[in-house]
Amino acid sequence: MPRLSRRQFIAAVSALAASTGLSRELLGGRLALETAATDAPSTLQQTILQGGVVSGKYRRLVAGPGEPYLPRYDVLGRVASGDRSAARRSLLYLGHLSDLHVIDAQSPGRIEPMIVQDHSAWGSAFHPQDPLTVHVTAAMVKSMSDLRYSPVTGAPMGAAIVTGDSADMHSHRELRWYIDIMYGVRVMPTSGAGPDFEGVQAWAEAQWAYRPGDPSGGAFGDYGFPVLPDLLAQAIAKPIDPVGLPAPWYTVYGNHETLLLGTFDLDSQLRSLAVGGRKAFTLEATAGMALSGYSALASAAQRSLDTIAIQSGLRPGFRAVPADPRRELFTQREFMEQHFETAADPGPVGHGFTQHNLDSGETWWKADLSPFVRAFGLDTCNQVAGPDGAVPDNQFQWLKSELELAQRDNKLVIIFSHHNSVTLENRAQRPWQNETLHGAEEFVAMLLDYPVVVGWLNGHTHLNQILAHRGERGGFWEITTASCIDFPQQQQVVELVDNRDGTLSLFTTVVDHASDITPGSSGSYLDLASQSRELALNDWAETPVMRRGSPLDRNTELLLTAPFDLSLITDAALEAQHLAERARIIKHETKVHG
Repeated sequence: MPRLSRRQFIAAVSALAASTGLSRELLGGRLALETAATDAPSTLQQTILQGGVVSGKYRRLVAGPGEPYLPRYDVLGRVASGDRSAARRSLLYLGHLSDLHVIDAQSPGRIEPMIVQDHSAWGSAFHPQDPLTVHVTAAMVKSMSDLRYSPVTGAPMGAAIVTGDSADMHSHRELRWYIDIMYGVRVMPTSGAGPDFEGVQAWAEAQWAYRPGDPSGGAFGDYGFPVLPDLLAQAIAKPIDPVGLPAPWYTVYGNHETLLLGTFDLDSQLRSLAVGGRKAFTLEATAGMALSGYSALASAAQRSLDTIAIQSGLRPGFRAVPADPRRELFTQREFMEQHFETAADPGPVGHGFTQHNLDSGETWWKADLSPFVRAFGLDTCNQVAGPDGAVPDNQFQWLKSELELAQRDNKLVIIFSHHNSVTLENRAQRPWQNETLHGAEEFVAMLLDYPVVVGWLNGHTHLNQILAHRGERGGFWEITTASCIDFPQQQQVVELVDNRDGTLSLFTTVVDHASDITPGSSGSYLDLASQSRELALNDWAETPVMRRGSPLDRNTELLLTAPFDLSLITDAALEAQHLAERARIIKHETKVHG
């Protein structure tokens, strides 16, 4: 198929120079160069594995061999031609982030002591690496920037998606940290007003927590967690200058942006605690006060009296901390609004959400990631209780009608949601509600009716997992990525490729954040991210090694039948798409590298 002519190329360069603000000479010279598959660090070159015990049960990390792409034919139903690698062309290359869990570890709005009741059941309430989540997120964004060109085809990154659970505990401070890191805006990873870390990990009374200055006397000390006397001071001492994502990015709701700890409703008492000056450090204080709003016996008046008693210091189990109004707990609408409070690049405004979402309150969206690939971002979160989700009927019917149009218009479709098919069975409703909530079986069956659906990207379970869904009319691949809070702290890049033989491939590449295996002592955000990964490896309640997934859940080539004649996508149109994507990448590079 014909590519762009010289005249068309020059015209495209002129238009892209005007839209990016780059000079025609700079842009034209860079765009004229051929691109090749990147050798930027990923698990293709090296894996990070559990090493030997160094103290008690505490382990270090070690380097392992790289993992090649493994072909999977579950959906295609046959072995594909070995000649496809010579003919393939990239239709879309995107980054996939999920479950960043950016945490303000000093916030009084957290309920860390709940792990005393049951470390396994309440493990997400507290992690030994909680103060380092901002650093990990910045380090992961750097990896995405480093991998701005595909390791398979050299195609530029056209988009990125964040599939929920970005702000861990509904804090405005956490929400802004996450958004600013995506944009490459300097952040100061501390809250409150004082120069010292004010939280349970700095307090001798909280022996149940990992206290890096002196971990003795509790479960973490018994396990063998190290003495790191400077860790908390380093975590809040230096501003972080993130590089930002290299491509337009989109987002969807996670259960942690919907409910407290992704599970409970947010009551007025907790909202007051979050911005106040008293923080709980005992189970009794947390369960009796911070969670009293979930009791049917707690009236609004009683909750108000409890709040007054806590803030006045009359309730035991609380310590004074600097109050901070920036820790205010956001509403559902405010979550969307904050995604409009951003710079122009890399965009888009709203990150999937539009003015229609703000006006209507709808929390789902559609967007064309390229002229040939359409995305649908769903809100699968339960609004009442429980971490798992379902697909409300209004979204189910909306998506069904949109897929009819995509099928008619020959648009390849990727679905984005927080929950995956293993966790779409939560049908909790309030007594007066009567909306159908669709579970995984119905949802998958509906998607299988539309062959243009090629992929479903999600998160929630904090592990790497790839499932094949096959039906009478074809099938699609469901791709779940791990998280940035639990080991292995990995995300992924995904590339949709036309093999020019009637098949498509989705290449998945697992990505570690851009820090060394062995933590350094400089206090840089990369050193602190490295320390976080090691601590996460040893957070025994979170079954860390299991979350890596099997080799078939990591670096893969996922094949399926093309749903229509892909020669309808001309080489010239695809080249124009890649020029526009490369121009955005070049603008990102000039910002980061000068």
